[in-house]
Amino acid sequence: MTTREMSVAQATVEFLANQRTVDDVDGERVEVRTIPGMHGIFGHGNVAGVGQALKQAQVLAPGLMPYHQGRNEQGLVHQAVGYARHTRRRQTYAVTASIGPGSTNMVTGAALATTNRLPALLLPSDEFATRAPDPVLQQLELPHAYDVSCADVFRPISRFFDRVSRPEQLYSALLHGMRVLTDPAETGAVTISLPQDVQAERIEVPEEFLAPRRWRIRRPGPEETDLADAVEVIRSARRPLIVAGGGVHYAFAEEKLRELAEATGTPVAYTQAGVGVMDWDHPLCLGAIGSTGSTASNAYAAEADVVIGVGTRWEDFTTGSMTAFQHPDVRFVTINITGLDAHKMSASVPVIADAGKALTALTEALTSVGHHAGEEIAETVRTEKARWDGIVDEAFGTRNQPLPSQNEIIGAVNTAMDDRDTVVCAAGSLPGDLHKMWRVRDPHGYHVEYAYSCMGYEIAGGLGVKRAALAEAAGTAATGSTTAGPGAGTDASGDGRDVVVMVGDGSYLMMHTELVTAVAEGLKLIVVLIQNHGFASIGALSESLGSQRFGTKYRYLDAETRSFDEGSALPVDLATNAESLGVDVLRVERGADVVERLQDAVAAAKAREEGTGPVLIHVESTPYIDAPDSESWWDVPVTGVSELDSAQQAHRTYSEHKARQRRLLGTAPIAGDGTTDPERNH
Repeated sequence: MTTREMSVAQATVEFLANQRTVDDVDGERVEVRTIPGMHGIFGHGNVAGVGQALKQAQVLAPGLMPYHQGRNEQGLVHQAVGYARHTRRRQTYAVTASIGPGSTNMVTGAALATTNRLPALLLPSDEFATRAPDPVLQQLELPHAYDVSCADVFRPISRFFDRVSRPEQLYSALLHGMRVLTDPAETGAVTISLPQDVQAERIEVPEEFLAPRRWRIRRPGPEETDLADAVEVIRSARRPLIVAGGGVHYAFAEEKLRELAEATGTPVAYTQAGVGVMDWDHPLCLGAIGSTGSTASNAYAAEADVVIGVGTRWEDFTTGSMTAFQHPDVRFVTINITGLDAHKMSASVPVIADAGKALTALTEALTSVGHHAGEEIAETVRTEKARWDGIVDEAFGTRNQPLPSQNEIIGAVNTAMDDRDTVVCAAGSLPGDLHKMWRVRDPHGYHVEYAYSCMGYEIAGGLGVKRAALAEAAGTAATGSTTAGPGAGTDASGDGRDVVVMVGDGSYLMMHTELVTAVAEGLKLIVVLIQNHGFASIGALSESLGSQRFGTKYRYLDAETRSFDEGSALPVDLATNAESLGVDVLRVERGADVVERLQDAVAAAKAREEGTGPVLIHVESTPYIDAPDSESWWDVPVTGVSELDSAQQAHRTYSEHKARQRRLLGTAPIAGDGTTDPERNH
């Protein structure tokens, strides 16, 4: 066996550089680098280990493992996740961090990756394995468990965790880590903790370990029994509904979903992660569903008797906190590659399979027996769509003074962007409003992180999307080939896709530092910053719960009342802040034609050449005008005891909604003759 003397860190870098993802979709094979590069910030925990290995690679083999400098470790994980989602989980970045706060800064990013079922490889540094200089700077010392370090906080939020306490453990740690990263049923944050002394240790590395290695994405088809049972349930439906989630995108199954819907006349609603699975104006597209959904989806869902979930996690926003589906005998057929998600909602038929293969099989089986929902369903969808489209048109077209509403701003940005551009968002009031109203015609057109709804994701995650879009464009010629560059295979039309981040001032203040990264690398990221002087989303929620927007305004402190609620607005100038970071800023001043000037600003930003760096568009809005009502509900508990009239009224309203909440604990078992028994649903 031929070996090479290397440091553990050098072996890690070369191993990761040679990992390839292989994906077969409908007979087309795509092969890409699984880890196209590494993000990192260096400290005493990793500078002589992974830092040295990356520098050596830069000098001796510049393309081996491209390095990207960052400003905050959490933001670096967000970049990896943004990249992973845009490449449909075929690729992600590795992130290296120093011991102590450098590593624990990544914890929020790890939780976000795991919650979203998106791959991210985290390499936190750790204390000395030998304990020779014990304790070291930033070491966590627990008197009852001396083998516990800061890196252990990653255990409950990672899909895979390992610590390389001896050099020889590197092989199994990295191999098992890659297995989880590339498994769509298991993927999430993969954390491999590297003690700072072990990173620099010598090891004889077998050449076989460093050789190119392929990891095939598994896309299992549905079992015949599950398929037959699903067909029986669907054929019994009088009012069927498809709820499409992110799993449709990750399976590259948008066209297959449309084929099923059109062949059977079944309307489609989509979750946050599922936006873009169908054009917004398709005759069978009801739009967003749930607490942040359209009235069209929610009105139809309330009476649906069979709900076909495809690639959805069934989170509370999707289900309206278990109030969305009110038919007394509603049954669920849930298709998901993950067993955890397939069995949710007490599914009558959980189908554990790749969404694309399951949709194809369902279409063939249902069309072979002539199944179709009927013209009455189509007419209901047309009516509900027309009602909702009119509501959105009015919200986009209303002109409020002296400041525009967020609805107007969303409409202006949506109009100014091309269909193939990508909007990025994550937290605050924007995700809900975008989910309701954003009009999409491209599978990559909508990128809102809402599984973790993490404030601060927007700019960093947007950078990850931008990197993926650029790699996508560079790899266009190799799409579908057996060997391809870092972005090949994601979309044949990658050239010219702009990435537009929409972010409120609250989330901007939490993490805007990765703008400096965009400046340093000349990345053309367009940021629309909406200034409303506070936390608009929680302010509105607080008001609805009887707490009167407490603690949600950016105001001077009133020392006498210890309140931030009534003082004048803080003199914070976020446009100037962005300029101080080297960002080009376009200020859209308040005035009668602010919406038109905002559209012009977005168009001007889009017209700039790639490589010219980020552009930030600053616009003010009022936080007191909400998006159109979804006619749905989200369960946030209201205090049952209060001296405030507002809280008492909120509790009465809460109790009314709570009465509609269903546990959906029963199933509709398959009877012995192969048919379903709806009488046993509850």
